[in-house]
Amino acid sequence: MLDLSAKRLFDVVFSALGLLVLAPLLLVLAVLIKSSEKGPVFFLQERVGRHGRLFKIWKFRTMVVNAERLGHSITAGNDRRITPVGRWLRKTKCDELPQLWNVLRGDMSFVGPRPEVPRYVALYTAEQRKVLELKPGITDLATLEFRREEELLTRAVDLETFYTRECIPRKIALNISYAREANLWTDVKIILRTIFPLRILRNENAGPFPFNHS
Repeated sequence: MLDLSAKRLFDVVFSALGLLVLAPLLLVLAVLIKSSEKGPVFFLQERVGRHGRLFKIWKFRTMVVNAERLGHSITAGNDRRITPVGRWLRKTKCDELPQLWNVLRGDMSFVGPRPEVPRYVALYTAEQRKVLELKPGITDLATLEFRREEELLTRAVDLETFYTRECIPRKIALNISYAREANLWTDVKIILRTIFPLRILRNENAGPFPFNHS
């Protein structure tokens, strides 16, 4: 069973340390975004946190201004709304670094279910809503399995339908499974696998789980 007080201490110490150590990189990335395209440096979006509490998630902006009004809340790899700098930020996952601030504030943890937007949470079944008992995180088991999610979504005939019927249930199942055996050591292993991804031997065209979409 995960000791929540130890988890919170871990989050506070390492998010503060991360913000301090990465401050020069964060500044460089902010300047790069600002100088390459008009608009804000950061993208703030309302997400659903623990027990259904709403909060603003912080990311480096990777898409054109007002992108949410121009398309889906989810993005496939070929989405034209993604800026050139944003494409690199997404590939390296550097767009997620500002979420260290969310962790320090207590909105999120390093490890926990990736928080969804309210419109998708509204579709959860009563069983799936159990995932809201967990504090959302920067990374989780679903992040590892869906590391190439944007590429996966490019193959979907109907982006929204595929995401809600295939991706969301699988992600929730992984996180509920994580919650049953979570401890600080498993969190550390998930963080390390996020930073230093293991190459999983599988059919490269199969995606993270079996599906068949033409």
